[in-house]
Amino acid sequence: MPDEVVLEVTDLHAQYGERTILQGVDLTVRSGEIVVVLGTSGCGKSTLLKNIIRLHRPTRGSVRLLGREVADMEEEELEAMLREIGVMYQYGALLNSMTVGENVALPLEMHSSVSPALRKAIASLKLRQVGLEGTYDLYPKELSGGMRKRAAVARALVMDPRILFCDEPSAGLDPVTAGSLDDMLLRLKSSLGMTMVVITHEIRSIRRIADRIAYLHGGRILFTGTVAEAVQSGIPEVTEFFLRGAE
Repeated sequence: MPDEVVLEVTDLHAQYGERTILQGVDLTVRSGEIVVVLGTSGCGKSTLLKNIIRLHRPTRGSVRLLGREVADMEEEELEAMLREIGVMYQYGALLNSMTVGENVALPLEMHSSVSPALRKAIASLKLRQVGLEGTYDLYPKELSGGMRKRAAVARALVMDPRILFCDEPSAGLDPVTAGSLDDMLLRLKSSLGMTMVVITHEIRSIRRIADRIAYLHGGRILFTGTVAEAVQSGIPEVTEFFLRGAE
């Protein structure tokens, strides 16, 4: 449903021990858009993602994901809800002892009752969708860095999630490979109507894929809006980020 709110974060606070990372984050994501969460290294981008998908429990605040309050869920309800989202982790997190196709099919094996033959067919389809046709029987070590990132996206898509989270998808990639990965994400948005939250600080990628950005600084969201609005915002931290990136 267009304009449906699929993620709503309100007054989110997070700590590691005595160290406060997030201090009242507010963020809204609507169906069918790509929202990029950005900021300088160490600003709390990955911490925000971990709190959204409850790998870490917030100190206080609210996270409503797909209409449900994440913090209040029992484990069984949380597990069911997490099947409706996909997560592509920063370094891919592929298992080297399994083939690429087996890695992609793993969520189906763990969380569904589909047959092995159907698992293979679905995984092969997802690999085609990310431009990795013919790699099912290869091992992760046989793939380039960009291909491993694509395989990680395929695995994140294998359960047909309603929302895809990507943590630093372009990190460590050369500009050409990063650009092709961005193009792939845009194709997925166009062909599947996919909603995405992308964590990154890569300026080129931000300019290419973001419908809106959320600039995180000092544990708070300083700005939300388009890239063009960010450049003209007059907020020193935001304008400097894009100015330095352009240089």
